[in-house]
Amino acid sequence: MRNISFTIALSALLLQACQPANSDYQQQAANPEHYHRSMKQLTDVIVHDIFSPPVAARIYSYANAAGYEAAHAGKLSLANRLNGLNGTPQPQPGQEYCLPLASVQAFLTVGKALIFSEEKMDSFQNQILAEYKKMGIPTQVYNRSVQYGDEVAKHILAWAATDNYKQSRTFPKYSISPDPAVWQPTPPAYMDGIEPHWNTIRTFLLDSAAQFAPPPPTPFDLTPGSPFHKELMEVYQALDAPDRPEREAIAQFWDCNPYKTNQVGHVMFATKKITPGGHWMNIAGLAARKAGSDFEQTTRAYAFTAVTLHDAFVSCWDEKYRSKLVRPETVINRSLDENWLPLLQTPPFPEYTSGHSVASSSAAVVLTALFGDNFAFDDDTENEYGLPTRSFRSFAHAADEASMSRMYGGIHYRPAIVNGVEQGGQIGKLAVSKLPLSAQTGMK
Repeated sequence: MRNISFTIALSALLLQACQPANSDYQQQAANPEHYHRSMKQLTDVIVHDIFSPPVAARIYSYANAAGYEAAHAGKLSLANRLNGLNGTPQPQPGQEYCLPLASVQAFLTVGKALIFSEEKMDSFQNQILAEYKKMGIPTQVYNRSVQYGDEVAKHILAWAATDNYKQSRTFPKYSISPDPAVWQPTPPAYMDGIEPHWNTIRTFLLDSAAQFAPPPPTPFDLTPGSPFHKELMEVYQALDAPDRPEREAIAQFWDCNPYKTNQVGHVMFATKKITPGGHWMNIAGLAARKAGSDFEQTTRAYAFTAVTLHDAFVSCWDEKYRSKLVRPETVINRSLDENWLPLLQTPPFPEYTSGHSVASSSAAVVLTALFGDNFAFDDDTENEYGLPTRSFRSFAHAADEASMSRMYGGIHYRPAIVNGVEQGGQIGKLAVSKLPLSAQTGMK
């Protein structure tokens, strides 16, 4: 009986081994939705773990650099294009690989290493790898591809470990100044200034954090009629307009506050939302889907947007903690109206320049280079946070609206917006000049 059972088991294994592999597995594996879903999972975990906008941009960058490098396998590599990145591992010559599988593996492995909730990434990674197995990928090809993804991930993580992030975790906190022109923590949580040393983090494309430093902000002066006082009054009166409902809708749509503090009586709790960079990463995905981008083009759109956003935040934070300009809420409560509240909660870092303006304009330049001018799209990023879809004529249109949303929300003066747009535009143009965008666009 034992011999019969052994014979049946052996026959089943031999039958399975003799079954032909799925001849269409490469095509099935190259469905970019596997990468889109992986991106969404990373975003969900970033939201859950409450990473600040600069740190979130760093996570997106390294994860997508890994995904891009594995997908392209040396073709149009970012090595020697991004600061500090040397040649990434290459596939073995003459061996067959499923590069989309390797790409997803590299992306998820790096992403998991940079967040807190590893179990959430583990669960998703196991699920999507199981889906790849069901495609009929030959066992040797499957194992070889996963191994290649792991090699790329290891290389990218070693590179990430040299960007000064870990060292910056031990740097001193922001020191509060009694100077009325200088930023102070704001209600309701009065949080410390976030990432005051972010300008020490290695950039990807900029030669330094200060490469595109904007002109200084308007000198602090509360004399009625002074330039600064006029800017202050513009914020104070920003919603006193016939189109107030639309301005409020714009401000709420682009709020992107990863940690909004709510207070009800004596109870304080937080509302989690997507970061500004995460919003633009989702726009990159929306554009890739609309354009019908293939797997490689999809990884390109995400990776190029991510590294540009990262440098935008480094550049912006460099100026924030150089000028240390006080927020409108603080000045208005002190000098105009002690009961005034901005529509949006004031973020816990200095005012100048506007992070939304710098990040949005930089991403818009890169996405325009990838997908073209006047690329209209419907942005449903905020649907899961209870806000309706907004439609845009172009990436520039979306960036302009995102920038102005900060004044409507009561958290930025106009120069932070105008000069922030210019600052971000310069970063975007630099990215276009350094990244391999001209080889092919995101369009099929």
